[in-house]
Amino acid sequence: MNTASYKKVYAERIVPSLMKEFNYKSVMQVPVLEKIVINQGLGQAVADKKIIEVAINELTAITGQKAVATLSKKDVSNFKLRKKMPIGVRVTLRREKMYEFLERLIRVALPRIRDFKGIESKLDGRGNYTLGIDEQIIFPEINIDSIQKLLGMNITFVTSAKTDEEGYALLREFGLPFKNVKR
Repeated sequence: MNTASYKKVYAERIVPSLMKEFNYKSVMQVPVLEKIVINQGLGQAVADKKIIEVAINELTAITGQKAVATLSKKDVSNFKLRKKMPIGVRVTLRREKMYEFLERLIRVALPRIRDFKGIESKLDGRGNYTLGIDEQIIFPEINIDSIQKLLGMNITFVTSAKTDEEGYALLREFGLPFKNVKR
């Protein structure tokens, strides 16, 4: 299934399913996946500047889009942190790249997690979902031999849903493997 077909699945299968489930009057009321934001917080980058470069390269390889460093907003002397120091890496995916990444995440990366039993079904109250991943090695784009440090990441799915139920239904229809929890 290529990305164009993932978009087609949304139009042909997910929209009618959600319209029926939530009794929408118009197709425009059906929530959409607006963007996927992948973020890595790298506090240890304060001591080692190379970690940021490695993380940017890895995240760029995983997503197919250039990652950018996130900078600190203020000085924190306890952490030896200065304002505007790089302390993380992030990528925002939209449109084709977003569907491409979503498909690879669901079909390839998540099944590679050891003892995988599904993901938690806790949304943020506004229909968005954040998935925490402990190791970047679940993605096939990462060469395990060249890893110096295991880095986790947060993957946030931003939807146009008004409620958690709508957001959960949308992501469930896309195929995110939620644990079997009745809402």
